[in-house]
Amino acid sequence: MSGVDGEPRASMIDVAFGLQGTVVPREHRRALAAALVARLPWLAGQQHAWLHRINVPEGLGALALLSGRSRLMLRVARGRVADLDALVGAELSIDGHALRLGSPRVRELLPHATLYSHLVAAGDASESGFLDAMAAELALLDVPCRCICGRQHAAGGGAPRGFSLMLDGLSRGASLRILESGLGAERHFGCGIFVPHKSAAAVGA
Repeated sequence: MSGVDGEPRASMIDVAFGLQGTVVPREHRRALAAALVARLPWLAGQQHAWLHRINVPEGLGALALLSGRSRLMLRVARGRVADLDALVGAELSIDGHALRLGSPRVRELLPHATLYSHLVAAGDASESGFLDAMAAELALLDVPCRCICGRQHAAGGGAPRGFSLMLDGLSRGASLRILESGLGAERHFGCGIFVPHKSAAAVGA
């Protein structure tokens, strides 16, 4: 699939909804996924419907403040974009904290030489075991690159656990394959989903 300029176009696409709310749990992936599936049950059975983590400030408190720029974002197959219109104006309860969804904006997946995921699920693997598992997945996808392992994270409730991961030195084709496939498991909880990153220096931040 190609765009108007002849460049390869990803089979998946990001759809971002504006958010009205005050706070969310810092680890909100599971509660958010459950709230979305309650509104759109088909999300639970879709291999190509993934949930991004809401970007919140790092910190130690259980709750994180939302800003006017906070977004809820789903990565879905192109043919499913219109089905997300049912979320416009919806109010979600995330562990008792209300979020109202605004109008969606579609964002194309564009290849970048450096991609980053906040949490790639790795079970109870050590850092070395995690990197070995990632190397095996990357080889299957034919994606040569430099892997930079960051901090260990959990997705709430103690599991899934994993590490942040940066992939650097990607070709355009390899970058698109990662954007479309992700790495690890638990994509419906926002794990293993990659986004562009400007610098490989900040992966541990």
